[in-house]
Amino acid sequence: MEKKFQHNRFGKRLGSMLAVDFHRMFKTPLFYIMAGICLGVPVLILVMATMMDGSVSVNPNTGVETVVEAFDSTWQIIGTVSNESIDEGVSMDMSMASMLNINMLYFAVAVLVSIFVSDDFRSGYAKNLFTVRAKKTDYVISKTIVGSIGSAFMIITFFVGTVIGGGVSGLPFEMIGFTAANLVMCLLSKILLVPIFVSIYLCMSVIGKQKLWMSMLLSFMVGMFLFNVAPMVSPLNATLMNVLLCIIGSVLFSIGMGSISNLLLKKRDIL
Repeated sequence: MEKKFQHNRFGKRLGSMLAVDFHRMFKTPLFYIMAGICLGVPVLILVMATMMDGSVSVNPNTGVETVVEAFDSTWQIIGTVSNESIDEGVSMDMSMASMLNINMLYFAVAVLVSIFVSDDFRSGYAKNLFTVRAKKTDYVISKTIVGSIGSAFMIITFFVGTVIGGGVSGLPFEMIGFTAANLVMCLLSKILLVPIFVSIYLCMSVIGKQKLWMSMLLSFMVGMFLFNVAPMVSPLNATLMNVLLCIIGSVLFSIGMGSISNLLLKKRDIL
């Protein structure tokens, strides 16, 4: 009976924490501003890249000519097929398609999580929360779940913007080397990677606390190490294996980084 009571108490605390965080996340203008940016960015990139395709720039110092090569297909802004992705990861390709794509959103996730957590410490909400009702574990779990769902919405919004941008720019939607099912698996894999980044950014934000600049700087620095991993594990021709790998990675990172965040909250002063 005692174990059941404790389980119900934990579930009630977590449910209450989730309700508050969901309300705060989806009622703040910041979230919808970022969602709007995620919708508009792919449209802007695809249209501008198509307009600049084939243009030549000359370095005045060396005289070297550089030809701008834009996207050949709308889906390139989502990713590349696995063989191309591996080659890019090895050769550090700096082409437009390899740099300006959906994987940029993992840095946008850093902004969302850092501001969301930093606001808790700046406003005194975190201190009041931990003093009155919530445990650190509840806070970490809730922030990870809510941050992951909010970030997943941003990825979906980016995909919608990609479809719009492809239509406006006139780029083809043909699928070469992958199918519609692979594309769905690709998007699902990218969404399932989100908890990895959210848990890392949450840990960095716990370190920075009310210092937003520190939280974002640490998040960007750590996120850069994983930036090249995302396209490799979530290519356009992704399969169920990619989805499973992303699930396993997210679970392990969420537990590991969540434990570190929880420890930091317990060992350090809330303010």
